[in-house]
Amino acid sequence: MLAKKVEDILNIQVDKEGYSSHLYLAMASWAENEGLGGIAEWLYAQAEEERMHMLKLVRYINERDGHAKIAAVKEPSSTFGSVKEMFDKVLEHERFITASINDIVKLCMTENDYTTHNWIQWFVTEQIEEEASVKALIDKLGGDLWCESTLGAGACFSFRLPAYQEEHGEGNKHP
Repeated sequence: MLAKKVEDILNIQVDKEGYSSHLYLAMASWAENEGLGGIAEWLYAQAEEERMHMLKLVRYINERDGHAKIAAVKEPSSTFGSVKEMFDKVLEHERFITASINDIVKLCMTENDYTTHNWIQWFVTEQIEEEASVKALIDKLGGDLWCESTLGAGACFSFRLPAYQEEHGEGNKHP
């Protein structure tokens, strides 16, 4: 049986995972409308993964004789200035979720709930992977990437690569 404090914080996390799913769905829709199909597919997959995280929490709460609560989800932003800006927001959001998971770990220790502490470690590991994945994508972007599209006319992709400086500080050369 879950302590009330643990049940409450897990229910808060259910809401956060639901919001995460909606956020990535909104981002995927934006990317798709900007003609960024590959990015949209990655974000659609992330949205589904976050939904699965929410369901995992709901099932755990109920299995431990708690009562999972499904709250209304706040509408996320649906416009982004650039792909880089969007992925920066993804990383910021994943760090927020990591902090939230860490709060659950801390409360489990305080409440001597070693069962939930053990169970939540899956989420701790998942967050390490989530942050690393997003950071790798941001690193691949390196500079800036943006798209201007006109319905029926197509899209124009523009990018700016970061400057590369050799060890001795010679100019802006790429390897």
